[in-house]
Amino acid sequence: MLTKEQILDALKHVFDPEFKKTLTELNFIRDLLIKDEKIALTIVLSSEDELLKSQYQTDVNEALKHLGFTGDIHIRFRGITDSERSELSGESKKQQTRPQSQIRSEGAASILSPAANVRFIAVASGKGGVGKSTVTVNLAVALARKGKKVGIIDADIYGFSVPDMMGIDTRPEMVESKIIPVERFGVKVISMGFFVEDNAPIIWRGPMLGKMLRNFFAEVTWGELDYMLLDLPPGTGDVALDVHQMIPQSKEIVVTTPHATAAFVAARAGAMALQTNHEILGVVENMAYYLDKSGDKDYVFGRGGGGKLAEQLNVELLAQIPLGAPDNLATEADYSPSVYKADTVTGQIYLEIAETIIAKLG
Repeated sequence: MLTKEQILDALKHVFDPEFKKTLTELNFIRDLLIKDEKIALTIVLSSEDELLKSQYQTDVNEALKHLGFTGDIHIRFRGITDSERSELSGESKKQQTRPQSQIRSEGAASILSPAANVRFIAVASGKGGVGKSTVTVNLAVALARKGKKVGIIDADIYGFSVPDMMGIDTRPEMVESKIIPVERFGVKVISMGFFVEDNAPIIWRGPMLGKMLRNFFAEVTWGELDYMLLDLPPGTGDVALDVHQMIPQSKEIVVTTPHATAAFVAARAGAMALQTNHEILGVVENMAYYLDKSGDKDYVFGRGGGGKLAEQLNVELLAQIPLGAPDNLATEADYSPSVYKADTVTGQIYLEIAETIIAKLG
């Protein structure tokens, strides 16, 4: 099977006409996925020129054919965002004016600094099984679809699930003793799941959890981010407390189901945020209803829990998300078990949540 490095090396001659550099130099080849006899990748376009798309399609097909690949090739295109264009336009000037030692030290060590201007959003719940991680990954992808630079720290050290939910089957690379997070759907991801073999259980006490969380900040080269989402463990344990202490500027979203007991337990997570002076952006009620084929709503787990919790915490009810699963097939090149496509009903709800978050945080 071909490796990611082989594919990128084969494409290093593909050129971007605007920036006068190769796609690999510009990091314009994203979301590279190798699965069975399929290869999928995203190419960032500096121009929406159809002739350019056609040329890229030809270049990729010929390069992979030269490597001996005979399977299916799926290429997605997306336009460059304003922030990406601005960053690339000013990159050469920055490189000339900054000392090399400063350039090498950027990224992980500075991400907690106020100067980094990263908005931290912790996603919490009172109990497991309410879809907290599903909300985290879909909100992150929705923010990325809005053109934001987004990262996820899977801080649920015992119950890590983000890589599997996003369909990530590669591991982070090491560059100059720093970890490079895996990028999928335009979101940079780091998780304990990348460092555990065969889904082995984690048997650690509290101090070790805090140490690993600090490593996710200090030993990972995150680059420039607009938003960092943290998928917290359920409840109010050590990791949640560490996050509140390490990131005093972090905001919080509380996830619950409409069931009264789930909302009652979730109130504890919200109370912890308030007691540690962390602003709660709002409540997301997951599994709020089941939408049948006729369009009628069936309230499987009852009604009102999310609204009652939002009222109790004196915050906004951000959304009521229906019960269901993405209609993604394992045979699709961009398959993932838990990420909704942007044009689905649920995908649109997450885009609306992202718009609300952007409006709240600027």
